Amino acid sequence: MTTQVSSNTQSLSATNSKAGGNIAAMIFGVVVLLAVGFAPINVAHNAAHDARHAHAFPCH
Repeated sequence: MTTQVSSNTQSLSATNSKAGGNIAAMIFGVVVLLAVGFAPINVAHNAAHDARHAHAFPCH
């Protein structure tokens, strides 16, 4: 019985770890997209602008 409980605990922590990593990656992506999108550098701004339009994100 102890083996089964520890196995379930390990599985649960692996699932939580994977979900946390996915959420962190999504937040990082949004931050990068918004930071580059409002950058004064035209090349970086235009790349982010095109990416926002490709994903139907309103930008102006």
